[in-house]
Amino acid sequence: MLDWGFPAPADSDGDRQFLLLCVYCKRFCFTGHLGDYRAAVVPAWMVTRPCLTCGVHEALLVEEKQRETVLYGSLSLFVSILHNVFLLYYVETFVSVYKIDKVSFWVGETVFLIWNSLNDPLFGWLSDRAFLSSPQSGSQISSPEVVLKRLQSLSRNGPLYALSFLAFWVAWAHPGLQFLVCLCLYDGFLTLVDLNHNALLADLAVSANDRTRLNFHSSLFSAVGSLSVFLSYSFWDKEDFVSFRLFCVMLAALSMLGFAVVSRLLRHRFERDVRSHKNEEELLKELSVGHAPHTSAEKPITLGEYLKQLSRHRNFMWFVSMNLVQVFHCHFNSNFFPLFLEHLLSDRISASAGSFLLGISYIAPHLNNLYFLTLCRRLGVYQVIRWLFLLKLGLGIAMLLAGADQVYLLCLFIASNRVFTEGTCKLLNLVITDLVDEDFVLNHRQHAASALVFGMVALVTKPGQTFAPLIGTWLLCVYTGYDIFQRDPIKDSVAAVAVSGAESPVPLRQGCFYLLVFVPITCALLQLLVWSRFTLHGRRLQSIKALRQGAHHGDLIDVKAI
Repeated sequence: MLDWGFPAPADSDGDRQFLLLCVYCKRFCFTGHLGDYRAAVVPAWMVTRPCLTCGVHEALLVEEKQRETVLYGSLSLFVSILHNVFLLYYVETFVSVYKIDKVSFWVGETVFLIWNSLNDPLFGWLSDRAFLSSPQSGSQISSPEVVLKRLQSLSRNGPLYALSFLAFWVAWAHPGLQFLVCLCLYDGFLTLVDLNHNALLADLAVSANDRTRLNFHSSLFSAVGSLSVFLSYSFWDKEDFVSFRLFCVMLAALSMLGFAVVSRLLRHRFERDVRSHKNEEELLKELSVGHAPHTSAEKPITLGEYLKQLSRHRNFMWFVSMNLVQVFHCHFNSNFFPLFLEHLLSDRISASAGSFLLGISYIAPHLNNLYFLTLCRRLGVYQVIRWLFLLKLGLGIAMLLAGADQVYLLCLFIASNRVFTEGTCKLLNLVITDLVDEDFVLNHRQHAASALVFGMVALVTKPGQTFAPLIGTWLLCVYTGYDIFQRDPIKDSVAAVAVSGAESPVPLRQGCFYLLVFVPITCALLQLLVWSRFTLHGRRLQSIKALRQGAHHGDLIDVKAI
């Protein structure tokens, strides 16, 4: 609220006074008892004193921050209502409705795999390369201007993301061509939206509590967005596609409207901060004594130099190694969830119970994450993730000892395995924001390269999405001889094709059970080993955050005596 302070003559009692500029009434006022000189020279959102001219109190600022948090979280709603429906129906639509051939399907998936891996670091580099130089290399950009830049990107790409979602549900070209174009367009705009939204988590707040609060609201709105999956069952009919198309149009219209309104409200809030920052700069130029020493512009950092800096960032390397295993496990659960239901539980539970397990696996991770985030405030993100790895290991060992015949335990394990694994994935964004802070401090950035760090994490970890079905189907074939891609159904008793060199194949049901329990056990052991080498927690994390917060204050500038 009170942006800049300049030392003023002492009052009659000898107390030191400061001349403060209020961004609301645009007037100067004298006030005292603010401590040392540096305490007065802080950004607007850090000052808690009321303005003596207009009487605005800190409660207004708290209310503004709360509104900002809710608006940030609501952006997740407009992504999740579309993305969950996309994941559930896009393959079935092209295979069963548009009758795409097998070659075109795999060509499209292959091109999509390459594009999906490369677009995150590409868009992150294009977005944040200007922030890689050091503060001494030229004119600096303020934090509100960075946030405003990301919001402008969201306001443009959010509606385009919704339009690209609609392109799936209307046949407008050859199925193979439409499949390829739709996947690449959709994933490109989704990446732009996700990168800027995740980057805002690091740009809007530095403290762990504030970021946890932002993530809490994001998870809450994502859980609400997951309800679109339940609603979609009422409209899905591949024989009569009209009602489902209308349902998708309504979802896309809601998403477009939401992105337009929310990004406009947030932009209005930060445009005011940008104007205030420019007024401060002009005022400082008028009051400064002499001129600041001329700083020669340095050559911008190249991609090769940035990759070298990243390779020396040890905590980043340990994190992406752990996260690669986590992404693999998340997509393994998603890919093989229907297979486990069919071969382990289909003859022991009703179809409605199986449908309930499938539905709860989509919405429960978001709700569960709300509890995890409250634990993060008390224990820290590092400890919560470590305990989740231990829980994964313990549940896997307990299920292995119990055996495949314990139906209720099997249902609980299948559901909890997916819920806890997805919940861990949703906490990792908080760790990436801490890595953004460490990268900012270690390399003396002009501004935190938030989107670029998120993009580089995605580049290293997204291959886990491909490894999951490949390794899973290979293991299943090795142990049981079951080929998941063959047309003829195989009964649960014994696999029809024996593995070469094996005397007798393992029954398919038993093979699925071993796959279900040994994958989480192996992943948990690897992750605990790697996570123990990660040092960005405790005192080191507090030091990094203190250094980043101190960097935002900058050096004091000499001003004329008033």
